[in-house]
Amino acid sequence: MRILLIGDIVGRPGRRIVERCLRGLRKRENLSCVIANGENSADGSGITPAIFKDLINAGVDCVTLGDHIYRRKEISETLVSDSRILKPANYPQSAPGRGWTTIEAANGEVVAVFSLLARVFMKPVDCPFMAADRVLGEMPQDVPVRILDFHAEATSDMQLMGRYLDGRASAVLGTHTHVATADQQIFPGGTAFQCDVGMTGPYESILGRRIDRVLETTLTFNPTHFQVATEDVRMCGTIVDIDPKTGLALNIERLVVTQAEAEELAVTQTPGSLSES
Repeated sequence: MRILLIGDIVGRPGRRIVERCLRGLRKRENLSCVIANGENSADGSGITPAIFKDLINAGVDCVTLGDHIYRRKEISETLVSDSRILKPANYPQSAPGRGWTTIEAANGEVVAVFSLLARVFMKPVDCPFMAADRVLGEMPQDVPVRILDFHAEATSDMQLMGRYLDGRASAVLGTHTHVATADQQIFPGGTAFQCDVGMTGPYESILGRRIDRVLETTLTFNPTHFQVATEDVRMCGTIVDIDPKTGLALNIERLVVTQAEAEELAVTQTPGSLSES
């Protein structure tokens, strides 16, 4: 089976390219399942219920989140009521949402998905390594395909998690930095790994935000609104081929879809289907 993790979707440009091309991409790549990190999908920070529905309607099977999860308070009810959207599993138990879920892939296989937040240069949270042990122990033993979105700043944290879960998770794929790394590999125990799968959004930017705004604040300390940029939009992610019987990875490859390629993949869309924020 082939599973795609789409990297951090930034604002309306990131959502638009996903909605525009994902169904065509699923067919072209014979994807069994699509997971997307949506924590920056609402104007660059957070997610709303309407945007979550847009992503599901576009062909995403499960949405993972990170440190901006509660930036839009209206998402809390959806986090509780819908199993297709996840909080980091090492957030407090009292925080709205669930830390892992199972979804049925297009080929009928069941896939377990979970999300964790790292601690180096991030907000204080419970130990992600102990949380990973707990979550893996809670998952059904007859579901060997297990995908982790590890939302982390430091590559050392990402590599440590990959090695810690080698042979126990099908894939440990990083998000958060918005910069794709060239270290995709399969560890000796059969776990696919990549420090960061990259950003889905405008690349003529600073991590998805307007260059002029970020430069002004950096150079002068004058606060500006870091508006989402609009040019050179790409969808980035990583595809992992997994043996559904063993849950071990067979292949891992990076994916980049440009705007031009997205138009070639585009299917008929319903006008005005995207949320405006």
